[in-house]
Amino acid sequence: MNDVTHILTQIESGDPSAAEKLLPLVYDELRKLAAAKLSREKPGQTLQPTVLVHEVYVRLVDTDQPREWNSRGHFFAAAAEAMRRILIEHFRRKNSQKRAGVIEDIDLELIPDPSASRPVDLLALDDALTEFEQNWPDQAKLVKLRYFAGLSIPEAAHATGISTATAERYWRFARAWLHSRLKSGD
Repeated sequence: MNDVTHILTQIESGDPSAAEKLLPLVYDELRKLAAAKLSREKPGQTLQPTVLVHEVYVRLVDTDQPREWNSRGHFFAAAAEAMRRILIEHFRRKNSQKRAGVIEDIDLELIPDPSASRPVDLLALDDALTEFEQNWPDQAKLVKLRYFAGLSIPEAAHATGISTATAERYWRFARAWLHSRLKSGD
């Protein structure tokens, strides 16, 4: 069991000092993920990677209710979901203030590859991903790990407990479906 998994187990069992030990072990990786996500945001983005990491950490670890973490992969999957929610909340809050609730649609060629650097319409992507998740929750989990946590196909496959070949099929299917949904604007 690696250090992160061991500390997550301690947090789950209620050890109050364990949370303090976790942040130094995951901070650099979370900050890299946050910086990568924010680099793909529209110009004028005001959320900083450090702020995003701290918000994710507070939502995951610094709560009254202990969380159950099965593994390091499970923790980073939860971090990806928390990062997604924070970015969506921030975007909605900023848009409602800036444009009085009017949201501009951006036509996307494809759901962005995690290594892409162009901005995306997070609300359209979130709506499409939410709809996708209702029908294909396993594939949606893979998309979240790839897009929001920045995991590679093999890393996401390991975190979800599927083979790399299955993860590649899920990823191709999800990108095609999301591309179709985003392009049609439905």
